Amino acid sequence: MSPPETLPQRPIIRLHPDDNIFVALRDFAAGEAVGGVQLAGPVPRGHKIAARALEPGERVIRYGQTIGIATRAIAAGEHVHNHNLGMGDHDQDYQFATDLRPLPAPGAARTFMGYRRPDGQVGTRNYLGILTSVNCSGSVARFIAEAAERAGWLDDYPHIDGVVPIVHGTGCGMSGKDEGYETLFRTLQGYARNPNFAGILLVGLGCEVMQVADLVGRDRLRADGNFRYMTIQQTGGTRATIDKGLAELRAMAPAANAARRTEESLHHLVIGMQCGGSDGYSGITANPALGAASDLLVAHGGTTILSETPEIYGAEHLLTRRAVSREVGEKLIARVRWWEDYTARLGGEMDNNPSPGNKRGGLTTILEKSLGAVAKGGTAPLAQVYKFAEPITERGFVYMDSPGYDPCSVTGQIASGANLIAFTTGRGSVSGYKPVPCIKLATNSEMYGRMKGDMDLNCGDIVTHGVSIEEKGAEILELMIRVASGEKTKSEELGFGGAEFVPWAMGAVM
Repeated sequence: MSPPETLPQRPIIRLHPDDNIFVALRDFAAGEAVGGVQLAGPVPRGHKIAARALEPGERVIRYGQTIGIATRAIAAGEHVHNHNLGMGDHDQDYQFATDLRPLPAPGAARTFMGYRRPDGQVGTRNYLGILTSVNCSGSVARFIAEAAERAGWLDDYPHIDGVVPIVHGTGCGMSGKDEGYETLFRTLQGYARNPNFAGILLVGLGCEVMQVADLVGRDRLRADGNFRYMTIQQTGGTRATIDKGLAELRAMAPAANAARRTEESLHHLVIGMQCGGSDGYSGITANPALGAASDLLVAHGGTTILSETPEIYGAEHLLTRRAVSREVGEKLIARVRWWEDYTARLGGEMDNNPSPGNKRGGLTTILEKSLGAVAKGGTAPLAQVYKFAEPITERGFVYMDSPGYDPCSVTGQIASGANLIAFTTGRGSVSGYKPVPCIKLATNSEMYGRMKGDMDLNCGDIVTHGVSIEEKGAEILELMIRVASGEKTKSEELGFGGAEFVPWAMGAVM
């Protein structure tokens, strides 16, 4: 048998018997014969090839689903992409709750080593956080975190993973009573309560729309009580706030440092699933493999969160059929309709996706991208649908509404309670999301080899070495358990996470 690095690669793949296109698994030159057709021109890896002649207006099929229509006659063997494939009509038959498939029994119970919090949540990391109510307190929050690092007293608390300033660009110049305000409010409260924080210092300016007193509310913001708050104006300015902030962090540190990892059920893992910088391989390798891992985790009682509503557009019917009830399915469609209205009001359109990088990787329409993206959700029943940053209360496979912009979507998932992020990428996305570790899953072996310093696992071997989706899903689950138990991801080792807190800013800036 040949060594793995020299195993032959299949030249093309047809993903469903009904597909009328192939996907190229290597670069092809004009005139090459493949799949019984001769190529009319060069076709890059990850792009589509017409398996037969297609008439103008004919549906182009991938995954057994429509990804668009031929905008002109397409010859067999021709490259199928922006020049001859368009969005077309995509009305869907939602068939609510008609395709519920019970997951196989998981076998022996699995555990991970996590930090159990007083509210019953379990963290995968143990940070102190400095949360800001408004952009105006962002620099001061960073000053406090930097001063804590310089002071050296954190060395006395080896069980604290560090101090994380959570800063953003909003919190004022906005309405105090609209959907945008409510969304930011949920996001900030959700971060304050995320189980990966062992304590929170909330810092405001004092005169902003997003008032610190409102965020704190009548009840304790955290069940453990390890929470402090202040405003710069009331405290006496920048230097006084830095000094007081340092004192408050030191006061919270002993309780945070007392936390220890204990053996916990996978019931307590809440995984936010993302894809970014997608390519033609995403729906073939990493996304379905993550879907298999999602099914395994859900079978063990854990929770996985699918998001990015503009990037499931055109594939939402595959989720509504798996909804546990018509009510849950209709909640998802209500979010899709909200997005159609939202983009129309702002002069946009839902087919604004894919991005230029996605297109260079072989994706043509949002329908094609969405069908690949939905694969991250596996086959488990859809248990519930949530708004952005709304607390996740149902276990299982759930959906949280969000933009397709990765940092914003992940921000919502963490605010909803995610304690781990799994992120598939084909072009090579680099990012991290403190306080939550992020696992990067490469869709293709070429990019993985080029960007090994950023990627945690290669899923390209599904194509290059015949690894099955099921095998790779099991490998991803094992990696999730190790990372949840303390193993560092590549983005953590590189120090990412200081710039990726991006609340969803909607509404007028005033």
